[in-house]
Amino acid sequence: MDRAGKLADVFAERAAEHDRDNTFPFQNYEDLREAGFLRLSVPKELGGVGADLADIVPVLERLAMGDGATALAVTMHISPLGQWASVWRRTGNPRLEELLRKAVEGNLIWASVTSETGIRNDMTDSRTLAVKVPGGFKLSGRKSFATNTSVATHCSATARYEEAEGGPRLMLCQIALDQPGVTVHQTWNTMGMRGTQSNDVELNEVFVEDTKVVHSLPVNHLDARVLETVWAWAMPAFSAVYTGIAAGAIDWTVRQLAGRPKATDPVVQDAIGECQILVESSRALIYRHTDEVASRRLFERGVQEGVARSALVKYVSSNNAVKVLQRLVDVVGGASYTKTLPFERMWRDVQASTFMPMGNLAARKLIGANVLGVETLPVIDFDETGPDSRPKVPDALKGDLP
Repeated sequence: MDRAGKLADVFAERAAEHDRDNTFPFQNYEDLREAGFLRLSVPKELGGVGADLADIVPVLERLAMGDGATALAVTMHISPLGQWASVWRRTGNPRLEELLRKAVEGNLIWASVTSETGIRNDMTDSRTLAVKVPGGFKLSGRKSFATNTSVATHCSATARYEEAEGGPRLMLCQIALDQPGVTVHQTWNTMGMRGTQSNDVELNEVFVEDTKVVHSLPVNHLDARVLETVWAWAMPAFSAVYTGIAAGAIDWTVRQLAGRPKATDPVVQDAIGECQILVESSRALIYRHTDEVASRRLFERGVQEGVARSALVKYVSSNNAVKVLQRLVDVVGGASYTKTLPFERMWRDVQASTFMPMGNLAARKLIGANVLGVETLPVIDFDETGPDSRPKVPDALKGDLP
């Protein structure tokens, strides 16, 4: 944590420039590499640091206290590697070991490229199309919000294989970003999180070998392997980043108040107290989640409930972070509105939290349906997940069967 804190302080000094110029913080990434953070979630046996989910989230939070954009970008590398590591520890999968060793050697930086304009990013379908060709598939489509692609060497991408036996399947594929047919379009010009440079990525008949299709599932199904990896890890990681921005905003505000009479104002104390309560509430939920992942209790609850609980962590942390920044405006006053101070950037950066997967509306609907015992989508369970999984009829339609 001391190393993360020192880096966060350095990143904070650079953040305004990257926010203003809409540029990616390459030097920050080099600093992260030199400090060993790009190996953070790789097992020690393979040359990494060996951090698990509970070790990773406080690091991401501390980095985000300095610069939320850098923390979010590196999350897209650290989280997937942690997902693979957790599966590798249980299965010894040689393909995962190869990828993890490449990361240790410095030959692999990852990005998750699954978002698409006009479709909810819930890992159940895709507008990117996969066409079968000898030895693999060709993928064509356009991805949005492709965070970390400014520096990544490889990415995971989703595609819909329409002609699959048994019905359309969502495929999760590994792609090298220097492959023919991959184009990164400079589209990122946003209100906040400008340093992430989450540009569009176009895939034009990009060849993916059969061995690079790492998973597949019937479209419009909730899948146990996707829960175990993407949802269980990404949601607390995103939560940690936005909680870190909120904690950084509190820290900055308190430093502005140090030694000033305003610190004794009961209204100011009330605001700071509420903000700290919100941050600590988020942390408590995040750490409950990391414990449930480590013990695998999360996965024993069933796939839909597991996804819903993962979404709950992200929902609460995101909205708490937004509330913190809103509440601090009452304390900071006009200084919250000037671009010469970091608070204004933090305020803008945190707004991205509520629509990042899983977005607010989707999360509330899923959590509510789960509490009511309503099946949102058919489930592919742990004993079924994999390339041989088959589509199921939704509960809502079963009564219509002859």
